[in-house]
Amino acid sequence: MSFTKEVERFDGFDFDAYCASVTKNKVHSIINKEHLSEMDFLALLSDCASEYIEEMAQRSHEITRKHFGNIIYMFTPFYISNHCQNVCPYCSFARQHHIARKHLNFDEIRKEAQCIAANGMRHILVLTGESSTTASLDYLEKAVSIIREYFSTVAIEIYPLDNNGYSILSKAGADTLTIYQETYNRPLYEKLHNGGPKSDYEFRINAPERGCQAGMRGVTVGALFGLHNWRSEAFFTAAHAAYIQRKFPSVEIGVSFPRMRPLAGDFEVKHAVSDRQFVQMMTAMRMFLPTAGITVSTRESEEFRNSIVKLGVTKMSAGVSTEVGAHTDKPSTSQFEIADTRSVDKMKSDLTDMGFQPVMHDWNRKYVA
Repeated sequence: MSFTKEVERFDGFDFDAYCASVTKNKVHSIINKEHLSEMDFLALLSDCASEYIEEMAQRSHEITRKHFGNIIYMFTPFYISNHCQNVCPYCSFARQHHIARKHLNFDEIRKEAQCIAANGMRHILVLTGESSTTASLDYLEKAVSIIREYFSTVAIEIYPLDNNGYSILSKAGADTLTIYQETYNRPLYEKLHNGGPKSDYEFRINAPERGCQAGMRGVTVGALFGLHNWRSEAFFTAAHAAYIQRKFPSVEIGVSFPRMRPLAGDFEVKHAVSDRQFVQMMTAMRMFLPTAGITVSTRESEEFRNSIVKLGVTKMSAGVSTEVGAHTDKPSTSQFEIADTRSVDKMKSDLTDMGFQPVMHDWNRKYVA
């Protein structure tokens, strides 16, 4: 059974109505539970539960320290192409926007990799726009093999591939996969993605499973918050992560809660998520999935990231640019406007001052000829 069937089980379900029925006694009992159900998680997203945000934060902190200690894994994104075949209205890279397009050749990729690696970073997230013609599988395979020479962990955030595609990139050196469903609401998904290969809802939602089957050791899932009802998106993000964790127990599961940021175009955010709601769903996620990684990106401000780092976060980016070629050459148009512009050294220093151990290298992959 694919995760599509799990989503279909909740067709017509009123997430807000369920949350409105949650009582204080129920919230109190859930916070003290050792193991939470999916519906327990949803209850922690209720207005009633928001009154217990301090208790949720404390519980989340305790669970995180138990499983992760004081470690924060650091990484930086590496954009190698921003050409895209999709018409997503909420993304600067979408093909309808007249932006500066850039596609790194292999020499430029090597130069960029060397520049990023010089700051000590060994965890990298490779990103492209969704164009299988420009950023072809052959191109990605060669790009990953070059990047793998300089980084111990190579994550990819690209267009969905089939099993063979993920297997090829895994053998080339990619070991973790990040892919966001954008929205789990199928009618809205189809409305927002009515042009380009991204229109295939099922192919995208089942991509994390194909990555696991192809040998990826880690998978991160999530939605783009601001597109739809935050409670339903958080619920399906949690359910998706739990589903993968059950099906592939050896795979490291991660989640993220990216919120909409300013971009090219005039897309209207109709479902903005407040800071309090962000903290509520993040701490609820930690209680529901105690061993899952939780990433908070530079979409969030320096002040906000500093304030929530003790509440369940395990991975943070630094030295970030969402432009292609930003580290060595004249950059392209950014995918979105970042909010936290700290360098790698500044992030390391700040984390250390807050009592954390920033980790930039924790994994070496060995190849078998």
